[in-house]
Amino acid sequence: MIKSQMLTPGINAVVDVFQPVDTSPPPSQITSRTDHPVPTLGIAPQKCPLSTNKFYANLFLGNQGQGVWTHPYSVSWSRGSGNARSWGMSISHIDAYQRANGPVNTTIPGSPVSYFINPIGIQSVILSAMELGASAVLTTDSHEAFSVNANLQPQAGSRAKIKFPLLQGMGFVTAIYTNLQPAVQSSVFFRSVVTTAAPRAGIFKYKATLEDGKEWLIYAAPSNGHDPAFNLISNTLLQGPREWSGIIQVARNPAGASGDVKFDGSAGVFAVAANITGSVSGTRGIYQLSWTKAGKSIDQPLLMFALPHHLSSFDATTTAALTNISLTTTVKGSATAVIADSWNMVETTLPVDMGFSPWRAATGTAPTYSRNAISEIMNAAASEVNQDIGAQSNLNSMYYAGKALSKFASIIFTVDKIARDTNLGQQALARLKAAYARFSTNKQIYPLVYDSVWGGIVSSASYSDQTNDSGADFGNTCYNDHHFHYGYFIYAAAIIGFLDPTWLVDNKHWVNTLVRDVANPSLEDKYFPFSRSFDWFHGHSFAKGLFESADSKDQESTSEDVMFAYGMKMWGQVIGDASMEARGNLMLSILARSLKHYFLLQSDNAVQPANFIDNKVTGILFENKIDHTTYFGGNFEYVQGIHMLPLAPCSVLTRSVQFVTEEWNTYFAEGAVAAASNVRGGWKGILYANLALIDPQASFNFFSAKDFDPSWLDGGASRTWYLAFAAGKHDPEPVAIIRPVAKLTME
Repeated sequence: MIKSQMLTPGINAVVDVFQPVDTSPPPSQITSRTDHPVPTLGIAPQKCPLSTNKFYANLFLGNQGQGVWTHPYSVSWSRGSGNARSWGMSISHIDAYQRANGPVNTTIPGSPVSYFINPIGIQSVILSAMELGASAVLTTDSHEAFSVNANLQPQAGSRAKIKFPLLQGMGFVTAIYTNLQPAVQSSVFFRSVVTTAAPRAGIFKYKATLEDGKEWLIYAAPSNGHDPAFNLISNTLLQGPREWSGIIQVARNPAGASGDVKFDGSAGVFAVAANITGSVSGTRGIYQLSWTKAGKSIDQPLLMFALPHHLSSFDATTTAALTNISLTTTVKGSATAVIADSWNMVETTLPVDMGFSPWRAATGTAPTYSRNAISEIMNAAASEVNQDIGAQSNLNSMYYAGKALSKFASIIFTVDKIARDTNLGQQALARLKAAYARFSTNKQIYPLVYDSVWGGIVSSASYSDQTNDSGADFGNTCYNDHHFHYGYFIYAAAIIGFLDPTWLVDNKHWVNTLVRDVANPSLEDKYFPFSRSFDWFHGHSFAKGLFESADSKDQESTSEDVMFAYGMKMWGQVIGDASMEARGNLMLSILARSLKHYFLLQSDNAVQPANFIDNKVTGILFENKIDHTTYFGGNFEYVQGIHMLPLAPCSVLTRSVQFVTEEWNTYFAEGAVAAASNVRGGWKGILYANLALIDPQASFNFFSAKDFDPSWLDGGASRTWYLAFAAGKHDPEPVAIIRPVAKLTME
């Protein structure tokens, strides 16, 4: 039985945000397959499902030679390349002056560069062994959300190896040697290598200056405690003793003598795994990153690097652990070293009162609608609500089908709860439930399957007995864009369940399975990896799945990233899952912070390069470059608009008035480079719906115009919702007031 209880925002109960959604198998209508088209190359058997969208995926994709960005460093398997002809793990750090810029776009005010990219293949320091050659193999183990172990062996099956624990933000690149002769190499060439004072007993220190003038610190901690007496053989090789076991750590020191002292203090200790905890109480959320340590100096504190959005949310204790050591990252500004074994981040304004209806961030008040607004909304709804929901959603793409279902869900909510035409709303709801059932019973064109190889719910489209095309449905089978695709289904389900709680009985498990695929919050769930898409270190999701990439993971649509978190929040609220709802609220606040730092670029942005921020959005943000474009074209309405859609209550949280005003005036105002009035197709509607964030009256006038052209709506949009969205932002004559959503619990 389902019990409905009104949610009261602001209750100060402490909620653990990482409670499992479910731990049972996926629903029986989703069959399991063991023949995923992407092999698990070099991956040791795992106890948990494999992460597909994490920073280290290049280690097991393609030829295993593309880079892994831990920020501020990157590493890659050298595979015999470069001046040193090494087969070890190369380490690189790129300074801002080394970036290459794309052409200046003089049509945009301020003439920003169209992209910037950091050079790859600069093998500053390479941690290798004399035994490594063409027969060397790279394997990985201990795949977790924030870390992985990469292993190099002279040949398959060898007990001699180098293990590299790779973690986001690591202050040192650490290599653990077992019975090999160390070869510390450089393809940039050693100018000098000098032995310096040991930081403590059993740890030996070298200072290397390369021909590019950069200084690197090298620490060696032999297992036997004896001085390894590394010997500079040539300008590419610093060699250690034979059959050596121990730890070598490498770090770039930009801070001179004071930096030496801080790196010395943490030498000999390293992180092998990261742990995350989090809780929410009212509008305040706290999450903590802590690390499991290993090494010779386990009592020494860790030195880890934090990104700008971390710094701006640190509590006082963590702030006190900041240092003067700062290294440029490739796409996230400067990383700052923190000497601590854990970090605490705080978000103080969680959007707990955000519901299905348009939201006013400044006041948190319920939206109001005038009689005129209701009339215009119902005029639009009269035709849209009676469209063929089944036909519009019966597609061979989970992405486009989800958008269609989401569109009709928002129309029906508007009719039923804003315009208060319950009869019309309930009639349409029955047709929406029938259309949704095609997917929840897994009878769509390309049914979903549970991939037991990697551990996830994927479209069957790319399997060899279907299209055999890895790019089908934007690469869904290979784990691209799952948060985009499934977010729309989850949002639609939340509205259906809100309007008809009895629907939850038969559909909750299926929807929860989509949530678990994208955002499983618990290691207790053995069917899905922890947080496939959302990266709790970076503060946003990465969309790229099992595709090798020279610039690593990327994301193109911040707004659909936000839409997933919002849809999950609302689904958690509807089913009475307090942890899911709280997690969604925390993710939304973290996203608002990280997007402002990295993606949505106001004129006062101090993180991205000054010659780029006039683009106003990043376009596609990779881990090694930012390109002001999209995968489907470079029109300004595409590049800016992909960060707008869908316009939803959560848009208010992440797209500030200042940002939207600057962006509109740059691109879409009358007389601007891409005036919205001249844009054609569905992008026109997206632009004018976005205008509601700063000029709701103008937006409302556009969508209520008598000569409105339906071709100005894309497949996931409606006049009904856009009118409600605009009117809910600014309407002085109240008639309908939307109350907080009912919170439902299963009994």
